Amino acid sequence: MLVKTKAIVLHTLKYSDSSLIAHCYTQTQGKQSFILKGILTAKKGMIRKSQFQVLTQLEILFDFKNNGKLQFLKEVKVIHPYQTIPNRIEKNAMAQFLAEILNNSILEEEANPSLYVFLETAFHWLDSNNKISDFHLIFLINLTKYLGFFPNDEPQDALYFNLETGCFDALLPREQYIEGDQIPVFRELLGMNFGSLLSFKLNRTKRRGLLETLIRYFELHLLGFSKPKSLQILNEIFDDV
Repeated sequence: MLVKTKAIVLHTLKYSDSSLIAHCYTQTQGKQSFILKGILTAKKGMIRKSQFQVLTQLEILFDFKNNGKLQFLKEVKVIHPYQTIPNRIEKNAMAQFLAEILNNSILEEEANPSLYVFLETAFHWLDSNNKISDFHLIFLINLTKYLGFFPNDEPQDALYFNLETGCFDALLPREQYIEGDQIPVFRELLGMNFGSLLSFKLNRTKRRGLLETLIRYFELHLLGFSKPKSLQILNEIFDDV
């Protein structure tokens, strides 16, 4: 069955000396993996390696076979060429980190149109705006809405947030919780969108602490999720922002 759909590149892996495997999140077929034969050595062609940088937004045509195997692309077109993400070191580091998060988080080979729109909108915002030092925090919080474990913000006077249940607690949880000065900032993040970043900024200590908390939260709620390898580079770059 021929399928034409939008797609976002999440990860590529070298396959033999001349080929790549690309993992993409598609608008109509969920997460799919494609074999790009000969793409590393081809001097000309309709499909090029440069089209598969992480988070690139594509329109693709492929012969979909619902058998869990690698798919073969027939046509590829970049539909939203980024202006700043590839060229600014902090945005490129952010893109690498978010792509790794998504590749570890999205496992289903089924469509989730609302998730796709969220990703598309988020990456447009990242490319178009400069105040992005806390972008990843709001991105991760909002991503949990589409993955099924967005925090429950009740009760409002609770002193603890239980990372295992995803709920605020008045009583001290046994383990895996946050407390103290992380609680008000964490609550604030729950109601924020990307536009809120224009009037919001955390210092290095709070940013690192909240990011570690969110990664722990993902680890507890997603089977097989692991801490991104790109985390250290991201922290080093944004420590000075």
